[in-house]
Amino acid sequence: MNEILQNIAAALGPRGLVTAETDMAPYLEESRGLYHGRARAVVLPASTGEVAAVLALCHEQRVGVVPQGGNTGRCGGAAPAPDGREILLNLKRLNRIRTVDPLDYTLTADAGCILADVQAAARGAGRFFPLSLGAEGSCQLGGCLATNAGGTNVLRYGNARELTLGLEVVLPDGRVWNGLNALRKNNTGYDLRDLFIGAEGTLGVITAAVMKLYPEPADIQTAFVALRDLDAALELLALARGMSGDAVTTFELMSRRALEFAVRHVPGCRDPFDTAHEWYVLLVLAGTEPDAGMSARLQRLLESAWERGLAADAALAASEGQAQDFRRLREGVVEAQPLEGGSIKHDVSVPVSRVPELIRRADARVTELVPGIRPCAFGHVGDGNIHYNLSQPVSMDREEFLALWERLNHEVHDIVAALGGAFSAEHGVGRLKVGEMARYKSPVELDLMQRVKRAIDPRGIMNPGKVLPE
Repeated sequence: MNEILQNIAAALGPRGLVTAETDMAPYLEESRGLYHGRARAVVLPASTGEVAAVLALCHEQRVGVVPQGGNTGRCGGAAPAPDGREILLNLKRLNRIRTVDPLDYTLTADAGCILADVQAAARGAGRFFPLSLGAEGSCQLGGCLATNAGGTNVLRYGNARELTLGLEVVLPDGRVWNGLNALRKNNTGYDLRDLFIGAEGTLGVITAAVMKLYPEPADIQTAFVALRDLDAALELLALARGMSGDAVTTFELMSRRALEFAVRHVPGCRDPFDTAHEWYVLLVLAGTEPDAGMSARLQRLLESAWERGLAADAALAASEGQAQDFRRLREGVVEAQPLEGGSIKHDVSVPVSRVPELIRRADARVTELVPGIRPCAFGHVGDGNIHYNLSQPVSMDREEFLALWERLNHEVHDIVAALGGAFSAEHGVGRLKVGEMARYKSPVELDLMQRVKRAIDPRGIMNPGKVLPE
């Protein structure tokens, strides 16, 4: 190992290798605090060639490599193992916007670029990069691709996978696959790009990507809508898509409990209504012309929703400040939950039409098992992705509640599976959900994935113990 580290230091220079425990510490803990790992070293390459040199050395000596972006993940996918035998490879020095082509509507960037910087580069060229999520000020593009990140704009623009045209990937043995093409149509064999997106660094290291851009929204209208009931969310979504010319960019569901958590704990969050309602949606319409008529469309939509009995109340943002207040309510749910005690989380997806059934069935089951439990459902109902989180009963000990994590996960995931859904929608599998892969994936699916893994990474050095059951 000392020889490998010496060779890495020679290849990357003094800034590229960190071995002091105090300096490595910020890289070794998963963002939610569930995983605390150790590593032989933290490697900080500044180019694709340096990544290739590191992987070639590690491949030769069968040393495990844990790729890491901004370390904002939720499932331990970028955390090293506790045994300290792996090398952690962080890409923050690969942070160059390579090109922006406004006529081609593409942007090519290094994997270590902060997501907010990618968005800013697109804006600087008069274009829009729609991938947006809570951690966009610190997460990196490569990590978003490795987990196929979603966010609040998936309904209109798709996940990270749908936004990607081409990739540059360093393979486990140090070879570089240059797939950085900007083609919208390319039917020349297997789509290698999609192998690496969502693979969480288990097949190779994404070092750059060509991303799709879009016209920049110029007429954005926001409303916070109190619903008649949970089923009304789907009816309102269908109505909104039809009446707006499919201009819905955001359609986020929040339960009353989720809103109460945000209002109770997060500065700047307040209830837009005088009367409490059980369910709400944050609704955003966007057009690309300065006066695209979105305000009139939104008003007609809400009038129709009222007439049909779908909306119990609605608040329209009259300014960007008010729109930010509404968005802050949605974002505040995530901040507030830890302040309500132990929280057992589920990032699940089902067909959009089955979201209400998922929530009702899961609420009934977890309440039966743990009286006083406080389900807190919110998320991207427009694409079927619900963050179905469970806060501990007020009278229950936190550790006693968290000890129920695996059982409650299985109960909720069983319901999700019965509804044709997935136990991970946008946070990935990492270490946290490897057991769920074995429980819910078919033998055929697991066999195919393991065959791909063995073919591309025969020595098993890439992110060991993540995604696939061993």
